[in-house]
Amino acid sequence: MRKNGTPSRTVKTRAKHSAAIGLLPLCLGWLALAAPSGTHAETPAASTDRGFDIAPQPLYSALSALAEQSGVQFVYNSEMVKGISSPGVSGRYSVEGALKRLLAGSGIGYRFNSGNTVTLEKIAVVEPQSSTLMPAVTVTGKSGYADSDPYNPNYNRASARTATKTDTPIMETPMSIQVVPRAVMNDQKSVTIKDALENVSSVRPQPTLGNDVGFLIRGFRQPKFFRNGLVANGTNANFPSFFDTANLERMEVLKGPASILFGRIEPGGLINLSTKKPLDTPYYSVEQQFGSYNFYRTQWDATGPVTKDGELLYRFNGSHLSSNSFRDFVFKDRTMADGSITWRPTDATDFTVEVEGIDQDYQADFGIPVVGTRPASIPISRTFSDPNDPVDHASKVNLNTELTHRLNDSWVIHNRFLMQRTNSEETFINPAPAFGNALNEATGDLQRNVFFQSQDTESYATNLDLTGKFQLGVTKHEILVGYDYLRSFTKYHTQGFYDTANAALNINIYNPGPSYGIEPSVFGNAVSTTESFDSGSNFSVFKDEWHGAYFQDHIILWDKVHILGGGRYDWTETGRAYRESFAAANEAVENSSPSILRKDAGFSPRVGILYQPLDWLSVYGNWTTSFGANNGISSTGASFDPQIGEQFETGFKTEWFDKRLSTTVAYYHLSKENLLTPDLTTPDPNDSVALGKQRSQGIELDVAGQLSEELSLIGNYAYTDARIIADNRTLNGQLNGYEGKRMPNVPEHAGSLWLKYDIKRNELFRGLSFGIGAYAAGQQEGDNEGSFQLPGYVRLDAFTAYQWKVGDSKLTAQFNIRNLLDKTYYESTDPNLNLSPRLGVYPGSPLFAMGSIRLEY
Repeated sequence: MRKNGTPSRTVKTRAKHSAAIGLLPLCLGWLALAAPSGTHAETPAASTDRGFDIAPQPLYSALSALAEQSGVQFVYNSEMVKGISSPGVSGRYSVEGALKRLLAGSGIGYRFNSGNTVTLEKIAVVEPQSSTLMPAVTVTGKSGYADSDPYNPNYNRASARTATKTDTPIMETPMSIQVVPRAVMNDQKSVTIKDALENVSSVRPQPTLGNDVGFLIRGFRQPKFFRNGLVANGTNANFPSFFDTANLERMEVLKGPASILFGRIEPGGLINLSTKKPLDTPYYSVEQQFGSYNFYRTQWDATGPVTKDGELLYRFNGSHLSSNSFRDFVFKDRTMADGSITWRPTDATDFTVEVEGIDQDYQADFGIPVVGTRPASIPISRTFSDPNDPVDHASKVNLNTELTHRLNDSWVIHNRFLMQRTNSEETFINPAPAFGNALNEATGDLQRNVFFQSQDTESYATNLDLTGKFQLGVTKHEILVGYDYLRSFTKYHTQGFYDTANAALNINIYNPGPSYGIEPSVFGNAVSTTESFDSGSNFSVFKDEWHGAYFQDHIILWDKVHILGGGRYDWTETGRAYRESFAAANEAVENSSPSILRKDAGFSPRVGILYQPLDWLSVYGNWTTSFGANNGISSTGASFDPQIGEQFETGFKTEWFDKRLSTTVAYYHLSKENLLTPDLTTPDPNDSVALGKQRSQGIELDVAGQLSEELSLIGNYAYTDARIIADNRTLNGQLNGYEGKRMPNVPEHAGSLWLKYDIKRNELFRGLSFGIGAYAAGQQEGDNEGSFQLPGYVRLDAFTAYQWKVGDSKLTAQFNIRNLLDKTYYESTDPNLNLSPRLGVYPGSPLFAMGSIRLEY
């Protein structure tokens, strides 16, 4: 809720008995004179029973939620509610009954006014030695923005579900969790999730083949993404997977092992993408973007009630992108459409069905090679693909459902389901040998050949959670008991050559022009055959099946001490086989002897404690572990023990400027054992080896919110010391000796700061906004060996926008520039998935300008 002394946008929400498509219009904030407490007028809005579900939280945000759910506007002074918590309310109540529960123990009374407003006031106190009634307090106030409000401009959020699967406020959560809301994505014009996640500490991009996904969190690679709390790209997430930001409401990043609630996940952290949900209030928008390199993108959004009583809601959003790249021959054409329906048969039940489809044509890109200890000194636009390279294609369909049923005031059942189908086919000119010395650094000659790969993944994920609240003596409890299931099956096929070079396809990195223009027949001939040693094993299947049961108890003592304890038990079955056909590979997985299917089980505990000595300060610590099955095969055909992660973390959180600005400072020590990496001592890239143990430790700072009514910011800083501390790999009978080396693509120092200024007080320039951002990273190692480095860099971004009213609509014209000073920098290397890191360094984009026009109504 905004409480800075100026009117804010009115919250509009559903009221079932309204004559205007399920809505009650709300008035603007205004000055209200207090009346003696305990006197109020009974109104239909106050007396009609309806369902409410508001979690315990600060009183100001609880009132904002009640305004959203009831259509009533509250008028009060911000100082009156400062530092006061609300117990929340859940179940069927009148507005007055719900308000009484929210205000319980607060010392605040209320008065219903004419219209649909309620004035809050301090309850008059009678002194023990006097019967004189204290004078009533004059109060002012305004309604705030709901988190899901499309017009919400705030950069910070008070709560996030990813850490606990409940609406526990971030200030009461003993873990580090950051939120990138829609407002940040709009201001920065984040087309990819990589753009948006630059705002979170310890999150670094590590793409493969030029794709926009693949990240390092706290030093550990995290190729998996969660979508509304369920795995969004299968268990073998190294294959291409594409996301568009047009249908995203927010992104949440939970730092550290998260397997207790989500199952198989890397210990660095979890990225959870929350999609837009249907709203009670009608909202429509269309935006056209245009920019450098023939960039054109259209996105749209429409939502509102289908029925007048608001029982059925809909939302339809999507985007279409057509763009070239600063990289030669690289382009992307993508269409995404997302439709959802929410049905509320009763006030206690919500059921949402959502379908998302993405179809993309593109060109794979493996970056530029390394010469010596730095990326080759060549134009960053130069690629070693070919203009006749066949177009690559990927598609994805998500079908998900979400059911919430409130049994009573305290107990809620929550179920999610997600079905996903993905498919991709890529043909590209590959360095050969892809994992060897394909480049003659003295002459600049790069050996190449044609390679083809395809994958088809089908995955199903679901969970069932039961949450409940009760009090036991002086302790308050919020418990969670749940079960989840994940099944994923992937077919992977390769053709062509990744190890054997074709001399006719050699290219010189300093003078590539004469080698461009490969005959199309060369591609066709190459993908009709394969490496001789791979001809009987170029059809692979991956099978994963995962069951998990978990519990969690959030204990509150004296409203200041929060103890979070819980654990999870996993049962896993993983297997992979590669044979001469999919049928043979599947048969090997299911029926081979000895069995290729590996079964593992394990328990993962988590404990956290948070102490809130002051309303604006929380101090916390946690210890947690993770469990991850290794779906890989060694050169001898053996499977691997599960991956185990462990983390110790401590830190503190603050809320400043009347809770408008939030910060999190964290120190962590994180380790992971039995990491799988490609075994480069064998010619088969399918062979894996367990690296041993890696450790990451560091300090993080994240800050987001408003310094004033007009100045907003989001920023971060991370100091990361990530190293290999045990290495089991051998070469020629000797240990590689990687112990002590820094982990690749992890700078020791990195951070960003984005500032936005909205002119609101100057009548002449009201509606004008502008901002600037700086993104910096220190030098980082390019590979495990430390054979080369990517230099540090600082990148500047900027934007300006102007909003004005056109009738009842809002029109926004905006201009963004990324890399304002046109600096040359390198983001990361390929993570040894498609080729050696020395052959695949990804440069950052030079200056990129984007203009946009958005109409909202």
